[in-house]
Amino acid sequence: MYDLIIRNGTIIDGTGNPKFVGDVAVSEGRISYLGDLHNEHAHREIEAFGKYVTPGFVDVNNHSDTYWRIFLDPAMESLLYQGVTTIIGGNCGSSLAPLANHEVIRSIQKWVDVKKISFNWLSMEEFLKVVQQKGLALNFGTLVGHGTLRRGLVGDQTRDISPMEMKTMKKMLVRAMKEGALGFSTGLVYTHAKLASTREIAELAEIVKKYNGVYTTHIRGEGEELIRAVEEAIRIASETGVRLQISHLKAMGKKNWKLMEEALNLIETARTSGIDVHFDVYPYTSTGSVLYITLPDWATEGGKTMMLSRLKDPETRKRIVKEMHGNGFDYSKVIISISALDKTLNRKSVVELAEAQGKTVEDVIIDILIASDGQVITMMEVLSEKNVNKAVINPFSIISSNGSGYNLVHQETGEMVHPRNFGTFPRVLATYVRDHGLVSWEEAIAKMSGLPAKKFGLLDRGILAPGNYADIVIFDPEKIKDLATVENPYLYSQGINYVLINGQFALDDGNITDQRAGQVLRRKSSLFEF
Repeated sequence: MYDLIIRNGTIIDGTGNPKFVGDVAVSEGRISYLGDLHNEHAHREIEAFGKYVTPGFVDVNNHSDTYWRIFLDPAMESLLYQGVTTIIGGNCGSSLAPLANHEVIRSIQKWVDVKKISFNWLSMEEFLKVVQQKGLALNFGTLVGHGTLRRGLVGDQTRDISPMEMKTMKKMLVRAMKEGALGFSTGLVYTHAKLASTREIAELAEIVKKYNGVYTTHIRGEGEELIRAVEEAIRIASETGVRLQISHLKAMGKKNWKLMEEALNLIETARTSGIDVHFDVYPYTSTGSVLYITLPDWATEGGKTMMLSRLKDPETRKRIVKEMHGNGFDYSKVIISISALDKTLNRKSVVELAEAQGKTVEDVIIDILIASDGQVITMMEVLSEKNVNKAVINPFSIISSNGSGYNLVHQETGEMVHPRNFGTFPRVLATYVRDHGLVSWEEAIAKMSGLPAKKFGLLDRGILAPGNYADIVIFDPEKIKDLATVENPYLYSQGINYVLINGQFALDDGNITDQRAGQVLRRKSSLFEF
């Protein structure tokens, strides 16, 4: 007798193969059987006629760790209502382990007030044990952040790494991989990583390759530098043989939209050359980023303290304002999303604030950065809808949120979070699959489950098959829909009826349960480890 039988559902198994009607049996947290089970019985049975039964969605570009959400809200409701069962953290160069010292936690200060958090780990093994004890609703795995490694050694200095420091970084990466990290990430657009050479990244990627991990990168530039940045990432993968994942591929700013086609062509050409490269994409035309990226690069060198010192110096400020004014950036697209200041600033555009105060927009940006101690997150409407469509339907794309898990109570903070935190996966299924037919159901589900699971080495997840863990979603294809918008992001998606994680109901008939069945996912050991 099985623990659970899901009967008469339309099964989309996550491989990209055609959907079929059948039953799914679950026992002891794993899938036992797929097919015809009309003569079998279970302790619980669900009639799924007219519903789609799919693997749980794997969000490979998630920031619930660096936004501290895994500790503040381990249920991560906004992700559960999207059908997400597994999240991968440590993205864009920032991870919560390994830490060379306790000061390194300041590397996430652009997203969270580090003065309000506490932690009791340094190594990857210690961190993963704490997460397991916390009891998450979702499965969680992590990458090792290059910025976390590097900043632990150079602090706020912006300089080349020394040979001895490079040796230390390598040792820390090896140990973290042995302790279960899934791979390695870079955030080459951020201040503390901008000076890292291609050689530095390649040497670390070689270690990741030896441990059969994946290398993900927030590339050096997503504006006019896009093509050079994609070429660099592909070159590293070509030289080292590492599996490459380009994070949230996009062309920012109208004048750069034309570059997206060439970037996609580069990826497709690399694939034909045998390079294992994919990219992830979220289905929105607005981005979420820190406000200080609107400053000249040199103004942010040395980290937050140095940046604020420059902004407060009258002569240096004049130079910064002059350069900002002449860079051609469209500041009308910048909206304050999250800041440490008065909640009334949130949802306001910087142009709107400048007009109200009778100041230039450049001066207002600097004033806000100073007053908020540099901690301001924005939303910018700077992407082309056509480019987003191209990315979603590309055969080498993976759907991810680039977001975090939230609950509705978080709305009381006044923070204007990105709608991708609440709507990414249902938005693709409703808009791109059902409403416009740009992608088939089978292909879209594979982009959310089987493909990302395979890419990140989660070999017993992401596909509905006997023996795999029972991470399962049941949804109504006619009703699935995202509701969150930029104006009102705090709305759960609808249409998903059940979410099982490791065979336990995290969402039961549309209702969140108190189950915390998520597991910490560690890299599977390789026979070729040295």
